[in-house]
Amino acid sequence: MLRPHRLLAAIVACLLLVLPAAAEKRVALVVGNSAYVHANALPNPVNDAGDMAKALSGVGFDVILGLDLSKSAFDGKVRDFARALEKADVGLFFYAGHGLQTAGKNHLVPVDAKLQVVRDLDFEAISLDFVLKQMELDRDGKINIAFLDACRDNPLARNLARSLGTRSAAIGQGLAQVEAGVGTFIAFSTQPGSVALDGEGRNSPFTAALVKDLRLPDRNLTAVMIEVRKDVLAVTGGRQVPWDQSALTGDFYFQLAAAPGTLPRPDADAVQRRLRELEEELKKRSDPQQTANVVALAQARERLRQSEEANRQDQKRIFDIQYNAGRNPKPGGGGETAMEIGSIQMQMVRRGLEMKTLREEIVRLEAALGLSGQPVTAPQK
Repeated sequence: MLRPHRLLAAIVACLLLVLPAAAEKRVALVVGNSAYVHANALPNPVNDAGDMAKALSGVGFDVILGLDLSKSAFDGKVRDFARALEKADVGLFFYAGHGLQTAGKNHLVPVDAKLQVVRDLDFEAISLDFVLKQMELDRDGKINIAFLDACRDNPLARNLARSLGTRSAAIGQGLAQVEAGVGTFIAFSTQPGSVALDGEGRNSPFTAALVKDLRLPDRNLTAVMIEVRKDVLAVTGGRQVPWDQSALTGDFYFQLAAAPGTLPRPDADAVQRRLRELEEELKKRSDPQQTANVVALAQARERLRQSEEANRQDQKRIFDIQYNAGRNPKPGGGGETAMEIGSIQMQMVRRGLEMKTLREEIVRLEAALGLSGQPVTAPQK
């Protein structure tokens, strides 16, 4: 039988395992450009960026905010964002302001850009591809999200079109469709090649809807965008249709507590208080049942973590199978692909049932240990 001090050490080690895990690290770069020097000023982007930054901060993002950025300032913010992304689980980029496409490539326009000839784009504008590259670089398995409210009517784009003469078709209207990398979600305020409306209030129709809908409980990113789309259609009388493209391999929830499998975590201070109480109890008398409960709780949490990770890997496998089947279709291979995906999904269903049982067991054990705010019967002496 363990001596009291060794038993106490075991209890302390196990309780450390059930302390709340480190929160998901979320980083956002939010940019709003309104005060253009060589183009018409835009009334909403600065408001859009400020309100978006506040909303994202409210759901756990560390926000890098940039307002009315010159080219050099914009470059600096992107660099800061890239450095912050190195330790982030989720990276989000929001941009409101002028943007344009040329030859199918999208560019975001700083407030000091002149863009008199196409060559100026490389020196005076920010390539969207470059920003997305920073978000995806060395971040396999992470989540990247981009919201672009930059499809406004842009006089600088018309200037470039005039400078190209017969080649003016290379300057497209609005923004061009983007090929999202694995783990990336991209949303535009309207369809590719279309122009979005500025709106008549404080915010653009797209950002107003996004700021409101990302606060909805129990909605993943796809569901949030459906609500945004419905709101924008209603406000614009069907003239503007937000568009998105996803290559995510798992769900993302703005509201952390809404994510499936997220258990209510005990407050860290409360757990520490309970730890001290257990220490005092153990000094008087060891309690084998409490010891067994602590160990069982640590084991159940670890099994749940492993199951959640296995589900994420299976979701990625399904995406890879679908992606490869789309790129390299085989004659009559559709049935084989469906069977393979179906087999993976059945494993996920079985695992989901096991996870449900584990969550119930964790709740019971937390209550028994007094870690859930529920009363616990004191050990008998």
